[in-house]
Amino acid sequence: MKTNKYYRFLMFTMLVGSLVGCTDLKIEETDSRFGNLSGEFTGVDAEANLANLYNSLRTEFNTQENLFALNEVTTDEQLVPTRGTDWGDNGLWRTLHAHTWDANHNFVRATWNNFNQLVFNATAIIDARSNPTTLQSAQAKFVRAFAMFWLVDLYGQVPFRTPDEGSEINPMVMTSTEAVEFILKDLNEALADLPSGGPSADLNRPTKAAVRFLLAKVHLNKHIYLGTGSASAADMTEVVNLVDAIKGEGYDLQAGYFDLFKSDVDNETIYFTTSDVGARMWNSLHYKQNSPDNTGGGWNGFTTLAEFYDLFEGDPNINVPGSGQEERRGFVPTDGSHLGIGYGFLIGQQYDETGTAMTDRPGNPLVFSKELPGLLGNDERTGIRVIKYHPENGAFANHEVIFRYSDAHLMKAEAIMRGGSSAETPLTMVNELRVLRNASPLASAPTEQNMLDERGRELYIEIWRRNDMIRFGQFTKEWEFKDNTEEFRVLFPIPATAIITNPNLTQNPGY
Repeated sequence: MKTNKYYRFLMFTMLVGSLVGCTDLKIEETDSRFGNLSGEFTGVDAEANLANLYNSLRTEFNTQENLFALNEVTTDEQLVPTRGTDWGDNGLWRTLHAHTWDANHNFVRATWNNFNQLVFNATAIIDARSNPTTLQSAQAKFVRAFAMFWLVDLYGQVPFRTPDEGSEINPMVMTSTEAVEFILKDLNEALADLPSGGPSADLNRPTKAAVRFLLAKVHLNKHIYLGTGSASAADMTEVVNLVDAIKGEGYDLQAGYFDLFKSDVDNETIYFTTSDVGARMWNSLHYKQNSPDNTGGGWNGFTTLAEFYDLFEGDPNINVPGSGQEERRGFVPTDGSHLGIGYGFLIGQQYDETGTAMTDRPGNPLVFSKELPGLLGNDERTGIRVIKYHPENGAFANHEVIFRYSDAHLMKAEAIMRGGSSAETPLTMVNELRVLRNASPLASAPTEQNMLDERGRELYIEIWRRNDMIRFGQFTKEWEFKDNTEEFRVLFPIPATAIITNPNLTQNPGY
């Protein structure tokens, strides 16, 4: 193994990156400015550091904070109401939903630090002095592009330094346009060197299909990142071609919606991480809802808004089997099946594994209400709960889907709607998915609102809602418990600590 001062520093920064503090303006070692990098860089052990890179990426999806919070709690899809003193957390969650965050917000800072660290660590692997194999370099380029994608999407600029640059050099900063070009270059180079591969159990490492998926995301959003106002027909046609190539690898829509979130091989999963999915279920379930491998119960926090729930077909006030609901809305079992815990949206009376009506801790009927009094003043029962990953498949199963074919399918339909060339039509494509999910087909070509709603119904709590709402011009509009319509909120602020340590950074407008 190659060891030098750089490698020791790398281990140190990885440790520091996992210890994000709560104190405002706490200066941390981030990839905006490093500590001592004196000494010649001679490379790192490519395979060992690639494993560390994937571990770091997995950690980003192993939590309800940071990336998930910035992309979901800031939307009409998720909120975290304060329940007495529970989930207060000094307003961290409330400010996200209300769009009143600032440059000192913990999740804004941690996400910035963590993804910048991924970029730098991937760059060290790619460096020729690390002597990576062609495959190792391609995998690192994919991870670097993925990390840069989120930095552009969330912050609109990306600091960058080479492994040779010491602390006396302030990292240069790529504009959104420059970063998009860099991302596309990385992905196209990775595409040439990564293996082909259809559905399998090994998709926690990228294949050509994963690269094409991320390329499609970049092209679909490029007009947002470049500020050109509208999508180009060429970019939209490229999305169509990329999705067609993914399908050519053997991926396709698959029936059985909630089965897609098991660890079994399916036709839809293009890329997943081995992060555990506990935060995707237990953060929403009540304290008394549990499973054999988690007798401690849920964390009783996250809920959805009534207006988002109402996007789905079915009786708007209940969600038990036979409520006329489409498959994706899920159900609340009344007979004790599925450990007594439902799938999808949990509203109304909840039942245990024997089919007995449950009560909350004070003894009230455990009835999840559609309406909430506000972001404050909630009890244990307020709010519709949302889960896709289910404890009957493992309370903390290590399989979280990141890229899914139905997302690609809807990206293609949207791209055609925005001018992309294809023999297919958005109506046919959207209805193909809706019929598969037991929803009524649309009678006419989907509008932009129809398309956004369909993406919400298919992809809820999969970390794409903020990205979608911005692209459809909805993110700065009002919704329940959020009346702030400031347009600059489409980007998060550069953390105050990063601005202090790197004068090449410019704070985003409005902050």
